Amino acid sequence: MTRILTVGGGGREHAAVEALHRSGAEVYAAMSTANPGIGLRAKEVSLVSEMDVDAIVDSARRWGAEYAFIGPEAPLGAGIVDALQEAGVACASPTRAAARIETSKTFMRELLDRHGIEGNLGYASFDSLEEALGYVREAPYELVVKPVGLTGGKGVKVQGEHLLSQEDTEAYVREIFEQGIGGAGVIFEERAVGEEFTQMVFCDGKTIAAMPLVQDHKRAFEGDVGPNTGGMGSYSDSDHLLPFVKKEEREKALRIMQRIVDAMRGDGCPYVGVMYGQFMLGRDGPKMIEINARFGDPEAMNVLPILRSSFTEICVSMANGTLESEVNFEKKATVCKYVVPEGYGVKSVSGKPIHVDERGVKDSDAVAYYANVFLKDGVLVTGPSRSVGVVGLGDSISAAEGNCEKALEHVNGEAIRVRHDIGRPHVIDRRVEHMLKVRGG
Repeated sequence: MTRILTVGGGGREHAAVEALHRSGAEVYAAMSTANPGIGLRAKEVSLVSEMDVDAIVDSARRWGAEYAFIGPEAPLGAGIVDALQEAGVACASPTRAAARIETSKTFMRELLDRHGIEGNLGYASFDSLEEALGYVREAPYELVVKPVGLTGGKGVKVQGEHLLSQEDTEAYVREIFEQGIGGAGVIFEERAVGEEFTQMVFCDGKTIAAMPLVQDHKRAFEGDVGPNTGGMGSYSDSDHLLPFVKKEEREKALRIMQRIVDAMRGDGCPYVGVMYGQFMLGRDGPKMIEINARFGDPEAMNVLPILRSSFTEICVSMANGTLESEVNFEKKATVCKYVVPEGYGVKSVSGKPIHVDERGVKDSDAVAYYANVFLKDGVLVTGPSRSVGVVGLGDSISAAEGNCEKALEHVNGEAIRVRHDIGRPHVIDRRVEHMLKVRGG
């Protein structure tokens, strides 16, 4: 039995642990808070900061872990893979140097630029406030404003959408510098118009294997309004495309990702692990919005429940450089809706009881993944972030959405809410119509 250390305690990591358990791994988990789903599957658990590299390496040694899979991005940036490899633990996740593809947005843009990889956007980055403000005043196109470093998926603001005037843009740039958001300056990117989609791949440093396409919903409230969040839910289709994405457009996105992997290997920092490509599909095909050095959350919850291939074997092959170019997924659609505390996205009402009837969820042809919840005096309570991801499965998006809604009836609590519109026909039809307009149809 393969001994695999997992790091992280959120919904994404619960989904990964379930997939490892299902494929026969002996799981040992290091996480900062006790995720009840992970705790149920792990042989042993260490409650430790995910940034405490030394403590996690000590646990890996004590447990005799052969392999490691890292869920969140912050420990990757702290060099946890480098330390584990030095301790003799093979990793299905990227080194600190390779994780720069996420931890530094400037690194990612410059890599595409340097290697002439298609799909790049116009960009400029600054570590000086005055130079950044000067660029804002002279920019040749509408801007997307991002802190250069990590912000948990919540630091992006777009002119014309979140930033409605020049003053708004300048104020946000000042906020990034004055509050040290992301820690390393600001990057401006050309605003791309179209529909976003996520293409995730497994990678062993040279070969990529594609996962089904997913579309995430960042806005807090139905109708795509309200503040950006870490993700309120997501959906995938049974043909592993999306209703507005053509096969050749997906193939172009995969070519871009393969070229990024080739470039990183050529530059001496080969990429190993899950790579998340976020694309904007426009008139000229897919443009690269960002790369993440791990599974998306919630997107992991869409793809892992329908993974037919052994996730344990995939992790071993990524770590050992022996990944096959195809992995198998069921021809199922999925719809994930996150149960979140009231106020999530602004100021959460947390510490309230929440109950999940797992049998009722399963009988609804759905899965529930625990995220930011805690056991307090034997009662499960909400934390300030997303609480439980509920994923409906079905032969179509409509069937999966219906099963997700049935399953949500089995998740009850105080001061919780859900974006119920995710995966519903009118929302998807709006995206299809939008892409027809973007393409000029």
